[in-house]
Parts: sequence; structure tokens; C-alpha cells
Amino acid sequence: MLNKTMLASAGALMLTMGIAHAEDKTLTISVYAFAQDEFKQIVYDPFEAKCGCKLVVETGNSVERLAKMEANKAKPVIDMAVVSMADALSAARSGLIDKIDTAKLSNFGKLYDIAKDPNGDGMSVGYTFYSTSIVYRTDKMKIESWADLLKDDIVSHIAFPNVTTNQGPPALYMLGEALGSNTPDLKGAIRAVGAKADKIVTFYVKSSQLVQLMQQEEIWAAPIGRFSWSPFTKLDLPLAWATPKEGQTGGMNVMVLTKGAKNRDLALEFMNFWLSTEIQTKLAEKLVDSPVNAEVKVSDEIANNITYGEEMAKSLKLIPSDVALDNREAWLSEWNAKVAQ
Repeated sequence: MLNKTMLASAGALMLTMGIAHAEDKTLTISVYAFAQDEFKQIVYDPFEAKCGCKLVVETGNSVERLAKMEANKAKPVIDMAVVSMADALSAARSGLIDKIDTAKLSNFGKLYDIAKDPNGDGMSVGYTFYSTSIVYRTDKMKIESWADLLKDDIVSHIAFPNVTTNQGPPALYMLGEALGSNTPDLKGAIRAVGAKADKIVTFYVKSSQLVQLMQQEEIWAAPIGRFSWSPFTKLDLPLAWATPKEGQTGGMNVMVLTKGAKNRDLALEFMNFWLSTEIQTKLAEKLVDSPVNAEVKVSDEIANNITYGEEMAKSLKLIPSDVALDNREAWLSEWNAKVAQ
């Protein structure tokens, strides 16, 4: 009887330890809200099956998510996050993230050089880059220049990204190029938008809201990142991706490791999984993310719908992270004065 009791107790103890171990293997990640169904299918669920762990996914825009990291700086609740290059530099300056031990990333060597250390500080690894251009109704207008967005017959049918979003400054940057007034303070472009602010349908904060606006024909055009293009292809509308004469801008999204992360090794394992040729290929084929893994090969049809290849990445006119970061307050101040008044 005693032996049976001891065995039962030992079994209960092992079960409790097993549950505790499972709870310990919980990775909390902070990501953008878009394409979460696809990410769950392609990245999250397969990783959970592979690692025998639980993945807790928190979503939101950049401002919200960085604010949460700052608020929990002393006791982090997030293990890793995906953010823009500029946000990664901001997080690094604020002491919110740590250096990434790339020796633990077996897929690191497969990445395009531009993705290996985007900000040159060892604090981030690129997982996707993207072009930013204009999605527009071909039956309603013709977009040949970024300046076309402000034409009288077009401006009252567009959505423009708010300056606080990742797409805002790049769109303003290219608008400035088109207007011949491109300076780091973006004043020329912001004033031009401000002059037409009352005609613009909306200044969007989340790209996910644009699909509905387009479907309801409330807008006919909007600057977007290529990663947001996929939902538009599913609409029964004559839509195109503009190739303005001034070129396209864009950016790179990166992975960062929270300083003091409870599950550092698991976070690195997850990063490596996401950067693998298999996962990067699947995300590209679903038009979710453009791959930074140089081994990824896709069909011409897919390539035409994403930002694909090192040559394309090098050709994009990107705003350097330090320029973006050091001018953010001035951009916001000018925006509030000229646009949001």
C-alpha cells in the first residue's frame, strides 16, 4: 500500500513538473496586427509543434507596442518583437533590447547582407523588406508620379498614411522628391499635404482599414507597403501597383530581442525558424512577406507581387534609421501644425 502511495505521489509530482515545464516554455512575441491568420498557419503553429512550447502573440501598432516595452522595462513581459528599423534603433537607444547572438542563428548566413545588421549595432536582424508605392484604381485614375496624389481630381479620393505610421514618412519622402523639396525635415511635403488636408478622405493609422475603404469605393488610391498588397489582390476591382517616375521607397522590418527576456534561447530559436528558407518561401508564396533569405526562389507571378531579390532591395530609396529617428519629433510637430490642425 505504501509503495502504491509513493508511486502515485511520484506520478503526481512528475505530472506537476511536466505542467510547470510546459508553462516555462512559453514564448511571448510582439508583432504587427496584419496577416495574423497566415502567420498562425505558416509560422506560429508549426513552431509550437516543433518546439513543444506555447506561443503568446501580442499585436498592435508600433507606438502601442514600444510603449508597452518601455512600461515593462524593469520586468519584461515580451521576449522578442518585430519592428521597423527606426523603431529598433529607438528601442536600442532606450535600453529596451539586447544584442542578438547571431552564432545561434543557423540561417543567418543565408540572409542578404543588408538584413544581417540593418542598423549596424548588432541589435536587430531583418526578416523582411518591402517597397512602398501607391495602390490605385486603374479605371479611375493614372498614377505616374507621387505628386499625382495631390492633383485636384485625385486628392479627394485618396487615403494618406499618418506621419506617426511606418508608411507616413516614406510616402512624404517620395512626395518631397516629386515636388522638388526633399529635405530631412520633410517640411515641403508636409505643407503640400496640409494644403489639401481637407480634401483627403482619411489619414490612416492601420493599413488593414484601407481594404474596406477601397471595397466600399470611399477611396481610389493610397500609399501602402508591399506587405499590405495581398488583401487588395482579392478584391474584385481593377487595382494596380504604381511605379512612379521618382521611384519607390520602402523599409525593412526587423526582429529584436528584449533586454532581460525570460526566454532568450527560445526567442533565438523562433527567430531562426522564421528566417529559414522553408518559412520565408511559404510567406512569400502567400504574398505576406518579401524574403530576406537569399535561398528563397519563387515564381515570376509571385515575384511580381512582392519585393523580391537583392537588386530590388538595393534600388529602394530608404530613409536611414538615424535620420528617421532624429527627425520624428520635428515631423510630428510640423504635421500637427500643417495637417492635423
